[in-house]
Amino acid sequence: MIAWLAAHLLIVRAEIPSADAIVVFSGSGTYIERATWAAKLFREGRAPVVVVTNDGLIGGWDGQRNPYFYELISRRLQQQGVPADRIQLANGQALGTYEESLLLRDHATSHQYQRLLIVTSAYHSRRALWSMRRACEGSGIQVGIEAPPPGWQTPSPWLWWSRRFGWKTVAGEYAKMIYYWSRY
Repeated sequence: MIAWLAAHLLIVRAEIPSADAIVVFSGSGTYIERATWAAKLFREGRAPVVVVTNDGLIGGWDGQRNPYFYELISRRLQQQGVPADRIQLANGQALGTYEESLLLRDHATSHQYQRLLIVTSAYHSRRALWSMRRACEGSGIQVGIEAPPPGWQTPSPWLWWSRRFGWKTVAGEYAKMIYYWSRY
């Protein structure tokens, strides 16, 4: 029960009925669940565009080259029904969640977006929401967050502790949150 509780404390949701943009946070290990969830929200009419960020990481060989994960996210979005002209790439390269939040704030400001709906992995949602709200303080930008349920590409809240990836995903998130709260 303690492991389950530790996993669930990381998961937050901040409702926002409609947004100016859906934003997909970078995440090489979980890009499929993030892109698929963002496409679902787009098809529901929650926002007219999807913004993708670039973390500079490169994916595996696709038969021609090693594409960046933002390219893989864009492909997945298109496969899931998001038109290419509705996908935007935020300028710059993010080296972490807070830097990504700053890039997104700047992108939203330059495009006059006032409401952003963030899509990230469930266990990343608490830190992502905190980072976005911190980065957007005083900007007038309203931030909501939704995440796909864990157990898809991320481990189940019941079994995360039984796999190394679970320790990296759940336990590692607590270490990152402490670092973020002390640094930013």
